[in-house]
This record gives sequence, C-alpha cells and structure tokens, in this order.
Amino acid sequence: MSPYQTPPNNFRRDLLAGKQLTGCWCSLANPITTEILGLAGFDWLLLDAEHSPNDVITLIPQLMALKDSMSAPVVRPPWNEPVIIKRLLDAGFHNFLIPFIESAEQAKNAVAATRYPPAGIRGISVSQRNNRYGTVPDYFATINDHIAVMVQIESRAGVDAVDAIAQVEGVDGIFVGPGDLSAALGHLGNPGHPEVQTVIKHLLARARANGKPSGILAPAEADARRYIEWGCTFVAVGSDLGVFRGATQALRDKFKS
Repeated sequence: MSPYQTPPNNFRRDLLAGKQLTGCWCSLANPITTEILGLAGFDWLLLDAEHSPNDVITLIPQLMALKDSMSAPVVRPPWNEPVIIKRLLDAGFHNFLIPFIESAEQAKNAVAATRYPPAGIRGISVSQRNNRYGTVPDYFATINDHIAVMVQIESRAGVDAVDAIAQVEGVDGIFVGPGDLSAALGHLGNPGHPEVQTVIKHLLARARANGKPSGILAPAEADARRYIEWGCTFVAVGSDLGVFRGATQALRDKFKS
C-alpha cells in the first residue's frame, strides 16, 4: 500500500475560515526567484499564467521549488478554459484564481472544470503529477474536496453579477482585478480613481454579505491596508517583478552621478 494520501488543503481551510492571508505575485517565470519568494514566509504565492510568460512546462519547476515552503501555490490560468485548467490540475495545482468571470454560469463552469464527475467535467488521467503519478490510493475519492477556486471580477458585467457569482457552490473567494476594472469603468491605469475605489469597496462588501472571503492585488502599502480595513482577507502586497525592478533601480540611483 502506498504511504501517500491526498494532502489537506490548508490554504483553502484558512481562506474559508476568514484568516488574513498575505500573498505575493510571481511573474518572472523562474523557479529560483519563486524559491526565494517561498523562503520569505508569505501565506500564498500567485503563479501567473495570464499576464506572465508561464505555461505548464515553466510552472512545474516552480511548484518543485515551493515543495518545502510554507507558501501555498495559487495559479492563475490564462483563461477560464477547461482544458487549460485540467492540465494545471494534473501538473500539481490545488488552488486556482480564474480570471475575468462575468456571470454565475461562468463561475459554475470554472468550478466544474476542477472537479471529477459527477460533480464536474475534469478529464481523468490515472497517473499524473497531482496524484504522485498514480501512487495516491484515495486521490479520486477525495481530491474534489481539496481544490480551491477563487474567481476574479474585473468588468462591469462581473460587478453587476457579483451576488450571483458569490452564491455559486464551489466558489471559495471573490478576487477584485483593479487594473481591468479601472479600464472597464473608463479610468484606464488609474485604479485609485474615486469611482473605481467605490466599486471595489462595493465588491468587497457584497462578497462579505454572501459569506465569501475577498482578495485583491495591491502593491502600494496604503492601498493594501485600506483594502484590509474594508474586509479583504487574501491580499497580494507585491510582485517579484515589482520588487526586483524597484530594488535594482534604487541601487543604481545610489551611484548615479
């Protein structure tokens, strides 16, 4: 008998318990920078495959780099597409942030893509990385309960449908995308605009009213603290790219003549 069992998803447990979870974005598509971030002690790290040059081949080494880290890996696929999600599941991910959700139907589709039948439509591979290449005997019976699905709202349609989206069974959290949301509201590149901030506050309140935790990406400290004050519980406070760019520019400026 194999000693391996499906591991508990502590990130999902803490998320649903409403714990404050601090995260960071991984955009550099590099296992070494991801490994270093994993040593920093963030609660979760977002491995981005939507706006970063990541795919399954680059993501697996990053998962390996986080094997001994306390940071839970979360992946953002490039789109709410079941074949892409299936491949990321098989690669070893348990936590998903699905971009650009605009309706309850799209949210249901996202959840279904992460579940084996009859609860969903995930395709079956007997031997893949997520079940330790076929050595986890209870995998098919238990894995559906260990997948976290967070959905990203970043359009006017998503804002209008936030209550219906939050009520979808299997949606574990509502995540606000401030960049696309600001563009959708006519304030491209200005998520700090008062109208955008009002809508963000509304989304966080509606998530809370529906019993769902909410999250956001907020690289500026003042923004992150304000969103936490508004009830956000899983907040990404920066990115590897931003930290590296800022630190290298600051270092250069010290010696600029």
